[in-house]
Amino acid sequence: MVAAGLGVMASTPSTADERPEQLVLISFDGAHDNALWDRSLEMANRSGARFTYFLSCTFLMSKAERRSYHAPGHSAGRSNVGFAQDQAEVLTRLGHIWSAYQSGNEIGSHGCGHFDGKNWSKSDWLAEFSQFDAALANAWSNNGADAPSGWARFAKSAITGFRAPYLSTSDGLYAALEARHFEYDASGVSHGPVSPDFTRPTARFALPLIPEGPKQRRIIAMDYNMFVRHSGGLENPSKSNEFEERALDAFRAAFKAEYSGKRRPLQLGFHFVEMNGGAYWNALERFAEETCGRPDVACVTYQEAIRRLKQSDGSAS
Repeated sequence: MVAAGLGVMASTPSTADERPEQLVLISFDGAHDNALWDRSLEMANRSGARFTYFLSCTFLMSKAERRSYHAPGHSAGRSNVGFAQDQAEVLTRLGHIWSAYQSGNEIGSHGCGHFDGKNWSKSDWLAEFSQFDAALANAWSNNGADAPSGWARFAKSAITGFRAPYLSTSDGLYAALEARHFEYDASGVSHGPVSPDFTRPTARFALPLIPEGPKQRRIIAMDYNMFVRHSGGLENPSKSNEFEERALDAFRAAFKAEYSGKRRPLQLGFHFVEMNGGAYWNALERFAEETCGRPDVACVTYQEAIRRLKQSDGSAS
């Protein structure tokens, strides 16, 4: 289900050469820090972009109820990304999730405890998906509040996309995604921007490797990968401005190559963590505000991108 009122008008392809619109897909993994929820929603309002948030479900559970989560192959109450501090934190997060969805952003699944599931079986992944569904459906009541009208329908039908923790995929994952009728998976990696693979029951998207830095070596278009390249995965805020400019240059160049070329969807991935003094979020804000309002450009969710791509191919149902 796609929320009404997307807030992003469909761009009209150039009549001179009938070129397709340039889609830009910006996503966030984890979707936990409430201050960054505020920041991302303000960014969406300023730029006109709509984002996809891949939510980790343990952030809908307080530490007090952590043992209700049991990841395949791990003891109950274990999570690689932790849990919410308390119910008040969860309720604030739920308010952000609901506001984001109602304003046309998309909520996707990032599983629950952020474990590397490369060795998980189909049944392991189905168990993880079931726990995500239960955590989302019961999030308000589990934290002492009444869900808003429409939440039950949202929890049941709005989550149609998935991104694997660590971008770690396997046959077991793909079998489970198909069994659960996910519309798409966004866990792939490709040499550069590519169109999604619609030949499978669950469409597959891939984050591109884009040129970056003085040597223009390719890197996954994701903040964490730049963080590791720039500072070895260790915080170095003294060089935040330098890293911000490098990231922005890489985003701009990747966009320009597609906008003036084949216009394949450009995907950029981020986390709800400010790394190197916020360098990558700062670069994203600048990029989104200068890009998303350009002619023939639409910064949209994965769900909306699928709709537009199928429509442009004449294959929309």
